Amino acid sequence: MNHTVGQLWDSQMQNASMAAFNVSSANGSAVLFEPFLSPAVDRTINVLMVMVLFITMISLGCTMEVSKIKGHIVKPKGVVIAVLAQYCVMPLTAFCLAKGFQLADMAAVVVLICGCCPGGTLSNILALAINGDMNLSIVMTSCSTLLALGMMPLLLYLYCQGFGDLKNAVPYVDITVSLAMILVPCGIGILINHYRPRYSRIITKVGLTIMSISSVAIAIVAAVAIRSAILKVMSTPLLATGAVMPFIGFAFGYIISAIFRLSQAERRTVAMETGCQNIQLCSTILKLAFPPDVIGPLFLFPMVYISFQLLEAMALIVIYRCHQRLTRKQKDVYQPAVTDGGLKALSEGTV
Repeated sequence: MNHTVGQLWDSQMQNASMAAFNVSSANGSAVLFEPFLSPAVDRTINVLMVMVLFITMISLGCTMEVSKIKGHIVKPKGVVIAVLAQYCVMPLTAFCLAKGFQLADMAAVVVLICGCCPGGTLSNILALAINGDMNLSIVMTSCSTLLALGMMPLLLYLYCQGFGDLKNAVPYVDITVSLAMILVPCGIGILINHYRPRYSRIITKVGLTIMSISSVAIAIVAAVAIRSAILKVMSTPLLATGAVMPFIGFAFGYIISAIFRLSQAERRTVAMETGCQNIQLCSTILKLAFPPDVIGPLFLFPMVYISFQLLEAMALIVIYRCHQRLTRKQKDVYQPAVTDGGLKALSEGTV
């Protein structure tokens, strides 16, 4: 069933995107890649990506609680600031980096799609590690995912106007369809969490495990199949873009939330949510929405992004933990010690 769905979705999206790219190709702007994946390997990777995304979105849905979402809707300050940071900072950062590094058309599309993606489930784990506000983290991920249905195509359309050859090159309809499809497993997860909450944690843990293993497997299969073509993804401009994007997201997410005077826990949460993109969604869209000779090995750029994202997030978590320990030690040093004798004297009123 998954195999058939993957094939149908793949062929429909690729036919439409090839038609879109033919427009720019006629103007000489499209750079086509030599075939580097056999049809069997390409189909296998596509099916794996659809399955991983499906499982990931069910797991995300299992973390959503209607009551918590309602609570943040009633007092939406934190969520509004967080979503604005997500959909303002990251797309603008992607656009500026694509312009600054003078990326080729397809590379610019890849970076823009990555920057316009909603937050991912990984941000919830990182927010937990840095003692963030977990309710805000989960609600922010949920809201950005739901809003992606409208925001992602809109932002891609707006920012592609800055690249003359990309106006007709992005398959907006296909991306919107793929975003609508991810809401189905997400809705299934929400229903499971609402009616069978005892299964939610198990499904989430299993889903995250499968997601991690499958992502590594896909990267290995693709890397072995691509071989020398992987160097196109490891070019200096794309590596620099992958390194700078999450850092800017973390930094500006914290700065914006500090300007609006959110609590320290909320600031750390917004920082993590802003810098973390839904890499599974990004990779799947890139692989399924564009033909192999158009996307080439560039669909692996999200893997580059997530590598830097994890390294930088872990560095921030280590810095935060060290700061916590130093602060705690300083409090312990300066806290006046009261002995048992002193307590007795105080109780007797002799001191």
